Amino acid sequence: MAIAKGREQDLEQLEQLEASPAGVPVVPSFSIGRTVRDYIFWNYQRGSIHYDIMVTLILLFIFVTPLFINFNDKPIEHSPHPTAVVVVPDGQDGPVYQVSAAAVPDQSDAAIRRELLRIITPISGKASISRYVKTLDAAGQPVYQVWVKK
Repeated sequence: MAIAKGREQDLEQLEQLEASPAGVPVVPSFSIGRTVRDYIFWNYQRGSIHYDIMVTLILLFIFVTPLFINFNDKPIEHSPHPTAVVVVPDGQDGPVYQVSAAAVPDQSDAAIRRELLRIITPISGKASISRYVKTLDAAGQPVYQVWVKK
């Protein structure tokens, strides 16, 4: 009896193959459309094979596409503040503040000290300038090196 059932199923499959053109198995088109629709509308439960396939495709897109596509999403380069101040440690007198000479007008000693103090105070807090020297930095640009007392 079991053999007869197996032969009946084989005959049904053979009839389906013969009925289709060129011996291609018949696949109902509505099931493929439903599968695609369910992928688009995310109609699968967590833990199902289709859910796992969707999550895997999303992760592949996230991690693999930047290797092949240049999205031009680099961070914006921040231009330094016009009064760019560099703080360099000095072993004896505390930090030395380097202020671009372009930020300080070449005027009298009092005007230079006042402008240097105005630039340095937000960084150092309340302080007074003990001395300053106009020199060149590593790039060859003129800077003021300023020593302060707190």
